Amino acid sequence: MTADVHDLVVVGAGPAGLAAALAARAHGLDVVVVDEQPQPGGQIFRRPAGGLAAAGHRWPAGYPWGPDLLARATASDVAWRPRTTALGVLRGEAGTPLRLAVSGPGGPDALATHRLLVATGAYDMPVALPGWTLPGVVTAGAAQGLLKSQRVLVGHRPVLVGAHPLLLLVADQLVAAGAHVAEVVLARGVPGPAEAVRALPAAPGHVGLLTASAAAVGRLLRAGVRIRTRTLPTRVLGEDRVEGVELRRVDSAWRPVGPARTVAADAVVLGFGFHASTELARQAGCVTRWDGAGGGWVVTHDGEQRTSVPDVLVAGEPAGVRGADQARAEGHLAGLVAARDLGAAVTVRDLDRAHRAVARARRFSDVVQRVFSPDLAGLTALATPGTLVCRCESVTRATVERTLAANPHVSTANAVKLECRTGMGTCQGRYCEATVGALVARGTGRPMDQVGPFTAHLPVKPVPLAELAALGELAAALGELAAAPSDAVPGPAPSGPAPSVPAPLAPVPLTHPT
Repeated sequence: MTADVHDLVVVGAGPAGLAAALAARAHGLDVVVVDEQPQPGGQIFRRPAGGLAAAGHRWPAGYPWGPDLLARATASDVAWRPRTTALGVLRGEAGTPLRLAVSGPGGPDALATHRLLVATGAYDMPVALPGWTLPGVVTAGAAQGLLKSQRVLVGHRPVLVGAHPLLLLVADQLVAAGAHVAEVVLARGVPGPAEAVRALPAAPGHVGLLTASAAAVGRLLRAGVRIRTRTLPTRVLGEDRVEGVELRRVDSAWRPVGPARTVAADAVVLGFGFHASTELARQAGCVTRWDGAGGGWVVTHDGEQRTSVPDVLVAGEPAGVRGADQARAEGHLAGLVAARDLGAAVTVRDLDRAHRAVARARRFSDVVQRVFSPDLAGLTALATPGTLVCRCESVTRATVERTLAANPHVSTANAVKLECRTGMGTCQGRYCEATVGALVARGTGRPMDQVGPFTAHLPVKPVPLAELAALGELAAALGELAAAPSDAVPGPAPSGPAPSVPAPLAPVPLTHPT
């Protein structure tokens, strides 16, 4: 156990976490940053492993501040905990600092801190459709992560399907790396003149990013890559692995209206958007709300990144999936607020500047959210009765719907979880929470904010049993308990997860739109 009580512990070394750590350290705070990756930067600034660095690295276009942020972070005397997973928050007697339970190269530990910043990023939005469990089906973040860090292509002839503009950038990166992208398929249509006019206020300050996106589309077209709009995948084809994908035209509500066509492929990349990674915040007791356009269940805050839990702050995607610019701005603000709350001399001028930076970034992110908001009902309808919606526990859509039919009193995602074990496997609901919630909403007629999320328990990530036992002994010695989870909507009392043998999962790393 680490004996010292830190001023600020930051979970996540992406733009939000790095900006917060630098701002807080500049005002004299003792800062520790915990991150699962070996290098800081998050998904957006992920770099090749050491042995591959000679192959060259290109920084993401549109974020000129990225290299400087990483250089300053690396040169700072912030304490780093790489390759370390945050497992949950422990609470002791009233008035004592919280402790963050972690698992890293040195084994389990509990970091005591006066303030905790949750900057855990986001992960790719899972979409359950027939064939999505076949080897060769990956998310856009996984395809991008493998290419950035390992120089590995997900396939030689991939089809990219989704609804988020990141998909076009990933396709461009795959083509540049030698892949023959068969097709890029987007669920929505081309933005019309009215949408373009409404988006104009977002352009200032983001011309570089918009230019880079337009250039990527131009390169794809010159390379002969077909870009289809108003089209969705309805089935992934193959026996032992991906052999192709079935596509259909859709209407404005994302309902199939045209005949099916098939495209041969050896990989299918899904990129429908992102879900905020809020499990740690929820386990810590932070109140959340449903924001379908902003990443599902997101953490509420007071405008200065303070959550409903007095010593926990949030920045970046857990507060709403809004991109790297806003994540960085929110992180900087959170670092200043934490410093001021702990007695550091933070000027009003610095705080005003930080607030204005968040507001500027929000003008752009609001447009992206509005234009590219996923249609959850349309995506949920892609699953047939036999489609697995919970891969870890092998629960199909039919099982969820039978559970609802047999239990008319069941009206929350948590209640379905208790009845048929969906969300109790290794991923702890990251793959199925939104789909199950949408099925409950559809079956009961309740809105998603009343259906609620799954309760998040410690550990929020998988951990070896020996380390979990060691943490239990540590918590007992400290007289501390796991923080009581808090959901946006109260649900039935949860039971602990039972042992299971999970189905193989395509990788879904923490991601940040580029």
